[in-house]
Amino acid sequence: MTFKLLIVFALIVAPTLIAPLTAQNAERDADAAYIRKIYNQSLTDGRCYPWLEYLSLQIGHRLSGSTGAEKAVIWTEAMLDTLGLDSVWLQPVMVPRWVRGEAEQVRVAGAANKADNFSLHALALGGSVSTPAKGLQAEVVEVNSWEALDQLGERNLRGKIVFYNRPMDPTRIRTFEAYGGAVDQRVYGASRAAKYGAVGVLVRSMGLRLDDYPHTGTLRYDSAFTLIPAAAISTNDAERLSALLEKGKPVQIFMKMNCQTLPDVQSYNVIGEIRGWEKPGDIILVGGHLDSWDVGHGAHDDGAGCVQSMDVLRNLRRLGYQPRHTIRCVLFMNEENGLRGGTEYAKEAKRKNEFHLCAIESDAGGFTPRGFSFDGDDAVFGRFFEKVETYEPLLEPYGLSITRGGSGADIGPLKGMKGLLSGYSPDSQRYFDVHHTAADVFDTVNKRELELGAASMTALVYLLDKYGL
Repeated sequence: MTFKLLIVFALIVAPTLIAPLTAQNAERDADAAYIRKIYNQSLTDGRCYPWLEYLSLQIGHRLSGSTGAEKAVIWTEAMLDTLGLDSVWLQPVMVPRWVRGEAEQVRVAGAANKADNFSLHALALGGSVSTPAKGLQAEVVEVNSWEALDQLGERNLRGKIVFYNRPMDPTRIRTFEAYGGAVDQRVYGASRAAKYGAVGVLVRSMGLRLDDYPHTGTLRYDSAFTLIPAAAISTNDAERLSALLEKGKPVQIFMKMNCQTLPDVQSYNVIGEIRGWEKPGDIILVGGHLDSWDVGHGAHDDGAGCVQSMDVLRNLRRLGYQPRHTIRCVLFMNEENGLRGGTEYAKEAKRKNEFHLCAIESDAGGFTPRGFSFDGDDAVFGRFFEKVETYEPLLEPYGLSITRGGSGADIGPLKGMKGLLSGYSPDSQRYFDVHHTAADVFDTVNKRELELGAASMTALVYLLDKYGL
């Protein structure tokens, strides 16, 4: 080919190569500008913070089946009704009702040295049975692993109280990994101890900080064994009790708990949506769980996730955005002690043959946004995740990353329905200071961090809606 022909070829071909790149860059600039509008909207006109204030201070904690949970359903439905959505409704679900009763009494007792008789900061674990009416007192035995429990066996544990004292691993940078490495003793410890004839259980609280706040949380009984009472004690008290036991002398613990499980009651998932104009049958879900434990306000767990999800829909409405797909907000009931809301939602979605393009759950607190983790059915996850990874350059200026990993408990039952699942991931370093405790109150939530989370979720929804999977 002569030099002149090369020049002519370049003049003809180059524009055809450059034009798509120019268009792609223009589209990327438009997306960046719209995401900026989303953040401006959330940070200047968001409603998640005042909503959380009302939910926390006027309604308070919201354990499934409680009056607080019922009030929260009524109020959040009313708030969604003010947003000009296409549909707002309640989805019925039967939920368990466990009540704590009078404050727990847990203390070291019977020591010859009066200084060694002291009360422990304690909370019954959710779902625990009560002690006998007058309480129970027995010698306590400390264990730090399942292997240690099994080695002690019935000969050493019958008639005793088992004290599980395996702490969360502080070397884990991802605190949810540290939680996952310790929480099994809370969930399964009672039945594992009852197998060997133990009469009660104490568990070191699931927290990294040394303080006086006990952390409640659910347990699961194995019906093959006797149901025995179980309580969490604060990390400070776990250290103190362990130090006392190191002296080598028997230590007696007195426990008195008045909790009980009542018959199931009717409750609801609260749902609102904006219908898509092009693919209304394809759903992008944002959500959190409306219930909380019966201590504190449930502000981070998970009032924050609920109000952020509500604000996603409000942000889109305020910006005049018309989604291609249906954008749905779901406030699930009963994540903490049963997951009935998430299970019922997935069951109903399957019955209606609904396709969830993506479900995003915010259930890790209202702290500074760090990104999103993604999960999904093995058959489609790789392809979907590769698509979502292309969004990262648009989200990175806001400190957000895209990673593989978990999603959320409530949306987990949707996994087999071939869509993408995502967990909103704020900074987790402070989360387990308040998780499941009386310290989970409104004053611990920072307004800007909460609003940034709502903006981050809205930005991801915008990209998913515009480009699909």
